[in-house]
Amino acid sequence: MEFFKIVAVNSSEKELRDKLQLKYLERFSNEFFSLDEAQESTVAIGGIWGEFTLSRSLIKGGLRFALDECPNALCWTVTAGYPPVRDAVVIHLTINRQQKQEEFLEEIEEFLSDHLACLEEYLVP
Repeated sequence: MEFFKIVAVNSSEKELRDKLQLKYLERFSNEFFSLDEAQESTVAIGGIWGEFTLSRSLIKGGLRFALDECPNALCWTVTAGYPPVRDAVVIHLTINRQQKQEEFLEEIEEFLSDHLACLEEYLVP
Protein backbone atom coordinates (compact mmCIF):
# COMPACT_ATOMS: atom_id res chain seq x y z
CA MET A 1 0.00 0.00 0.00
CA GLU A 2 1.14 3.52 -0.58
CA PHE A 3 0.25 6.90 0.83
CA PHE A 4 1.11 10.45 -0.25
CA LYS A 5 1.13 13.80 1.54
CA ILE A 6 2.06 17.11 -0.05
CA VAL A 7 3.83 19.64 2.17
CA ALA A 8 3.03 23.12 0.86
CA VAL A 9 6.63 24.32 1.23
CA ASN A 10 9.10 24.94 -1.58
CA SER A 11 12.35 23.27 -0.59
CA SER A 12 15.39 21.66 -2.16
CA GLU A 13 17.22 18.36 -2.01
CA LYS A 14 20.05 20.07 -0.12
CA GLU A 15 17.77 21.66 2.47
CA LEU A 16 16.00 18.36 3.09
CA ARG A 17 19.31 16.55 3.54
CA ASP A 18 20.66 19.26 5.85
CA LYS A 19 17.58 19.62 8.04
CA LEU A 20 16.27 16.06 8.13
CA GLN A 21 19.24 14.53 9.89
CA LEU A 22 18.48 11.90 12.51
CA LYS A 23 20.01 14.04 15.25
CA TYR A 24 17.13 16.49 14.62
CA LEU A 25 14.39 13.81 14.66
CA GLU A 26 12.26 15.55 17.30
CA ARG A 27 12.10 18.65 15.07
CA PHE A 28 10.38 16.84 12.21
CA SER A 29 8.34 14.15 13.97
CA ASN A 30 6.28 14.03 17.15
CA GLU A 31 5.55 10.32 16.60
CA PHE A 32 9.07 8.97 17.21
CA PHE A 33 11.68 9.61 19.88
CA SER A 34 15.36 8.68 19.96
CA LEU A 35 16.41 5.92 22.35
CA ASP A 36 20.12 6.59 21.92
CA GLU A 37 22.48 8.98 20.17
CA ALA A 38 21.82 9.24 16.45
CA GLN A 39 24.49 8.05 14.06
CA GLU A 40 24.84 9.40 10.51
CA SER A 41 22.39 6.92 9.00
CA THR A 42 20.69 5.09 11.92
CA VAL A 43 19.13 5.67 15.31
CA ALA A 44 17.19 3.45 17.71
CA ILE A 45 13.72 4.92 18.12
CA GLY A 46 10.52 4.30 20.01
CA GLY A 47 7.03 5.21 18.96
CA ILE A 48 3.46 4.08 18.55
CA TRP A 49 4.51 0.87 16.74
CA GLY A 50 7.25 -0.11 19.20
CA GLU A 51 11.04 0.07 19.04
CA PHE A 52 12.93 -0.02 15.75
CA THR A 53 16.09 1.03 14.04
CA LEU A 54 15.25 4.06 11.92
CA SER A 55 17.55 4.28 8.93
CA ARG A 56 18.13 7.30 6.70
CA SER A 57 19.52 7.10 3.18
CA LEU A 58 20.10 9.66 0.46
CA ILE A 59 18.04 9.36 -2.72
CA LYS A 60 17.55 11.58 -5.77
CA GLY A 61 15.55 14.59 -4.60
CA GLY A 62 15.85 13.96 -0.88
CA LEU A 63 15.80 11.10 1.61
CA ARG A 64 14.39 7.69 2.40
CA PHE A 65 13.59 6.65 5.96
CA ALA A 66 12.84 3.06 6.96
CA LEU A 67 11.90 1.14 10.09
CA ASP A 68 14.42 -1.63 9.56
CA GLU A 69 12.80 -4.37 11.68
CA CYS A 70 9.21 -3.51 10.79
CA PRO A 71 7.23 -6.59 9.64
CA ASN A 72 5.31 -4.29 7.26
CA ALA A 73 8.55 -2.93 5.72
CA LEU A 74 7.30 0.58 6.46
CA CYS A 75 9.40 3.25 4.78
CA TRP A 76 8.87 6.73 3.45
CA THR A 77 10.59 9.24 1.25
CA VAL A 78 10.73 13.01 1.56
CA THR A 79 11.59 14.65 -1.75
CA ALA A 80 11.55 18.03 -3.45
CA GLY A 81 11.62 19.07 -7.10
CA TYR A 82 9.93 16.00 -8.59
CA PRO A 83 6.41 14.86 -9.44
CA PRO A 84 3.71 14.67 -8.38
CA VAL A 85 4.30 18.30 -7.22
CA ARG A 86 7.60 19.88 -8.23
CA ASP A 87 7.29 23.07 -6.15
CA ALA A 88 6.41 21.35 -2.85
CA VAL A 89 7.77 18.60 -0.63
CA VAL A 90 6.31 15.15 -1.22
CA ILE A 91 6.05 12.50 1.48
CA HIS A 92 5.53 9.02 0.02
CA LEU A 93 5.05 6.14 2.47
CA THR A 94 4.79 2.46 1.59
CA ILE A 95 4.16 -0.82 3.35
CA ASN A 96 4.50 -4.30 1.86
CA ARG A 97 0.85 -5.23 2.33
CA GLN A 98 -2.18 -4.92 0.08
CA GLN A 99 -4.56 -4.89 3.05
CA LYS A 100 -4.21 -4.01 6.73
CA GLN A 101 -6.52 -3.49 9.68
CA GLU A 102 -8.31 -0.15 9.68
CA GLU A 103 -6.69 0.80 13.00
CA PHE A 104 -3.19 0.46 11.53
CA LEU A 105 -4.16 2.49 8.45
CA GLU A 106 -5.51 5.22 10.73
CA GLU A 107 -2.21 5.22 12.64
CA ILE A 108 -0.33 5.64 9.35
CA GLU A 109 -2.55 8.58 8.42
CA GLU A 110 -1.97 10.13 11.87
CA PHE A 111 1.80 9.69 11.45
CA LEU A 112 1.71 11.29 8.00
CA SER A 113 -0.44 14.20 9.17
CA ASP A 114 1.95 14.85 12.06
CA HIS A 115 4.98 14.57 9.78
CA LEU A 116 3.38 16.99 7.31
CA ALA A 117 2.62 19.53 10.06
CA CYS A 118 6.13 19.26 11.52
CA LEU A 119 7.74 19.70 8.09
CA GLU A 120 5.54 22.71 7.26
CA GLU A 121 6.75 24.41 10.41
CA TYR A 122 10.38 23.23 10.34
CA LEU A 123 11.14 23.88 6.65
CA VAL A 124 9.79 27.44 6.58
CA PRO A 125 12.75 29.84 6.20
